[in-house]
Amino acid sequence: MKSTFLYTLLLLLAIGSLQATAQDLTQHFAKNTIQVGVVVEDLDKAVDFYTNVLGMVKRPGFSVDAAFAKKSGLNVGTPFDVTVLKLEDSDDAQEWKVMSFGKKASHPKQTYVSDDTGMQYTTIFVKSMEPFLERIEKHNIKLLGETPVMLDAERQFVLIQDPDGNFFELIGPQ
Repeated sequence: MKSTFLYTLLLLLAIGSLQATAQDLTQHFAKNTIQVGVVVEDLDKAVDFYTNVLGMVKRPGFSVDAAFAKKSGLNVGTPFDVTVLKLEDSDDAQEWKVMSFGKKASHPKQTYVSDDTGMQYTTIFVKSMEPFLERIEKHNIKLLGETPVMLDAERQFVLIQDPDGNFFELIGPQ
């Protein structure tokens, strides 16, 4: 009985220590959002997909000059513009930053999420699947697998790809 008490006490102390460490780590972030940068082959085509199919909104973008691009290690010194997109016109919304260097991808377009390593898909939770399915059909975007499929009694799952082959899963009620 004494050893069980000791074991439980040690376990609770360890859990408390882990929670305190996790809380300490989160205090180091200046924002509670993650911004994702995506390099695309055709900027206009990609922005059309993100705004007219997924419904993202454009926000003010920015430019990176050649000196900063090189000094920061982003590239060898090629200037570029970044188009900023969000799911809503809000300062707190995540940023989907899109840029193009005018060249084709050096990797093959993936057919399935499991075809490669690295970031493979983005999940967007929607209030209603209906307007998304209408826009997907209007813009001749291929639904992947047998989607839409039901995840449970209330939520559908839809899988599509953007023009560069990045996977997007949409989850929400019909």
